[in-house]
Amino acid sequence: MSAGVRRIVTGHDDEGKAIVISDGPPERVQSLGPKGPIFYELWNTRQAPVLIDRRGGEPAETGLILAPPERGTRIRILDIAPEDDALETIDAEESRRHFELVGAGEASTNQGGDAPHPFMHRTETIDYGIVLEGEITLILDRAETLVRAGDVVIQKGTNHAWANRSGRNCRIAFILIDGCYEAGL
Repeated sequence: MSAGVRRIVTGHDDEGKAIVISDGPPERVQSLGPKGPIFYELWNTRQAPVLIDRRGGEPAETGLILAPPERGTRIRILDIAPEDDALETIDAEESRRHFELVGAGEASTNQGGDAPHPFMHRTETIDYGIVLEGEITLILDRAETLVRAGDVVIQKGTNHAWANRSGRNCRIAFILIDGCYEAGL
């Protein structure tokens, strides 16, 4: 996999001057199994507008959670390994269990097992996906497109999956923003 992720968090001292309050790897790094993605959880917020305090830390969470908090945001980096033939044997139930590992079993949309990709899912969020290295294929219901390093995807609550068909790691940063579907979506 790629080199580690460094997280630098700034704040204010007692005089209101800008300081670094932490500098190092993120406190929460988790893998979804031996071939699953590695999640580098960087930060989350719980409200908008966000309270900017002097030295407050990231709001605590128990476990890995796919979506941002209600009315909040989340930033993470994912390392996604290349897919292999085992993907072809994943059924709808296994897909749902995969999303349950990140607190989002209901996000899985591979209900009948006939989705364009076994890890198709949909969340009520706006996501900014920025490919940092490698490449990955964005799969939608009726389209797919190759996304390369430097490309940015604005994911607007659509049904989708990510497929790494490149043969090498893909590192992608995600900023997730809590959203609300328009009636009928």
